[in-house]
Amino acid sequence: MPSTRNKTIQILEGEEEELAKDIAYPDETFDEGIACGDIMAYMDYLPDNHFPLIIVDPPYNLFRNFHGNSFHKMENDEYEEYLRQWLPALSKKLTANGSLYICGDWKCTAAMHRVLSENLTVINRITWQREKGRGAQANWKNSMEDIWFAVKNPKDYVFNLEAVKQRRRVRAPYTENGKPKDWQEDGGRRFRDTCPSNFWDDISIPFWSMPENTPHPTQKPEKLIAKMILASSKPGDIVLDPFLGSGTTAAVATKLDRRFCGVDINREYCLWAAKRVRMAAKDNSIQGYHDNVFWERNTFLDIKSKAIIVEE
Repeated sequence: MPSTRNKTIQILEGEEEELAKDIAYPDETFDEGIACGDIMAYMDYLPDNHFPLIIVDPPYNLFRNFHGNSFHKMENDEYEEYLRQWLPALSKKLTANGSLYICGDWKCTAAMHRVLSENLTVINRITWQREKGRGAQANWKNSMEDIWFAVKNPKDYVFNLEAVKQRRRVRAPYTENGKPKDWQEDGGRRFRDTCPSNFWDDISIPFWSMPENTPHPTQKPEKLIAKMILASSKPGDIVLDPFLGSGTTAAVATKLDRRFCGVDINREYCLWAAKRVRMAAKDNSIQGYHDNVFWERNTFLDIKSKAIIVEE
């Protein structure tokens, strides 16, 4: 019997038929909503030069069972060829000033960088400290993932700096003429909003007590996707996710007043995504993102009580 605190999203009895109405099986141009099928089969249905932002979380080069759809580890050159089967075509879907983010681990990130660089201009590599995984007995535990940030035109792309600043605690505040210098105070709490770096250590993996959690084995956190969407798109823009999975991109896009187009081969995952989009339309909260600013990890109780305690 699951704990009463377990908030993992499940499709309840009687919900499937209604949620299935939100899933398409396109056989012609498709540019918005949730589509069930193989992205390689649907690639021609997605319009070129159309999406200002694409977020890609493909299978990494390791064995993983995605609830019946298994991905098997390949030789490095085979995995690189797998990427070439869809990444060049996907890059053509970007608008002239569009951006693309692609997630990977240390085993496949080099191949991703090579193929990405052949089609777009890589701007940066983001490292996400996810702090989850099996302990290693004879090696260093892997707790990092890479996210490559690339654009179609390095002289013209969207980056909303003010939308992705992080609020941190000021431990040793400086003053000038008795007034705060480069920091603010609220109820005795001292903080400043800082520019984001390419090292993201403030984002927790979804777990069973979080309302965004699903049974998906590699679900990305909403806070992670929110940073990409806020940085590289504008309200009303449409975001493409060709490996939609449990629907995080679709849900976060909905919460942040963007539109979305998502494709996944697993029908069960599409149902989860449809449910999350409906939930997002009623509740646009994102854990770790409040008052239009990102907060450090484990400061939720401070935010709820309006006691602003964050870290420098």
